[in-house]
Amino acid sequence: MKIYTKTGDSGKTSLLGGSRVPKHHLRIESYGTLDELNSHVGFLRDYSLGDEITEELLEIQDRLFTLGSLLASEPGKSKVKIPEITEKDVLFLEKAMDLMNETLPDMRHFVLPGGHHAVSSCHIARCVCRRAERIIVHLSEESEVPSIVLEYLNRLSDYLFVLARKITFDLAVIETPWKPRM
Repeated sequence: MKIYTKTGDSGKTSLLGGSRVPKHHLRIESYGTLDELNSHVGFLRDYSLGDEITEELLEIQDRLFTLGSLLASEPGKSKVKIPEITEKDVLFLEKAMDLMNETLPDMRHFVLPGGHHAVSSCHIARCVCRRAERIIVHLSEESEVPSIVLEYLNRLSDYLFVLARKITFDLAVIETPWKPRM
C-alpha cells in the first residue's frame, strides 16, 4: 500500500462515505485534532509511569482512533463498519480517576502546569483535548455527532488533569498553586 495517493493535492480529502470536502472542513479539523491528541498521549506514554498508567494510555489511544473513525464517517452515508464507543468507555475513565484521587491530597487552588516533563505533557494533552472538544461542539451544531463523543472527550480532559496531579504526587514534584494577585 502506498502512503501517498495524490488525491489530496488540491486541498480536498474524502470522508468515509465518499464525499470530497476541503481539508479545512470542521469534520477534518475535528478528527485531525484527535490525531494530534493521540500523538500527545503517545508521547506521554513514553515516560516510565508504570504498567497501569501505560495500559490506560494505550486504551485511550485506541478509543481516540475510534472517535476519529466516527468523525471521519459521513453521517448516514458510510457503509464501512466502524468500532463503537460506549458508556463503558466513559466509565473506564471515571474509575481510573476515582482510583487516582484516592491517594491525592485535596485540591485547594488552581495549579500551574509544570514541574516535570511528564506533568507538562499531561497538561498539553489536556489542552489539546479541550480544543478538540470545542471544535467537535462546533461540528455538532452543523452536523450529526454522537453525544458519547463529547461525553468521552469531556471526561478524558478531566482524566488528563487528574493524571497530571497523580504524576506530580508520585514523583514528589511540588505542585505550584496559582495565587491570583489582587
